[in-house]
Amino acid sequence: MAGLGWQELLLILGILVLLFGATRLPKLARSMGQSVRGFKKGMEEDAEEESPEIDEASAETDEEKGDAVLASGEAPPSTSS
Repeated sequence: MAGLGWQELLLILGILVLLFGATRLPKLARSMGQSVRGFKKGMEEDAEEESPEIDEASAETDEEKGDAVLASGEAPPSTSS
């Protein structure tokens, strides 16, 4: 992937000023920043909501493994760290 130099960024900024005008650019940048913040906040909330579900699922799987071992007559797995 090619990087953008200062000349390319200056050209892009000039095109944006021509398209949107100097007064609308700060509003546009502010709304984009709010959108990115909202997206990140939503991703964090989603990760927090899924975390307990994942912990519960792994605990159920561990219990099922322990039950299977006990049913087969083998010694239960050691849980010491």
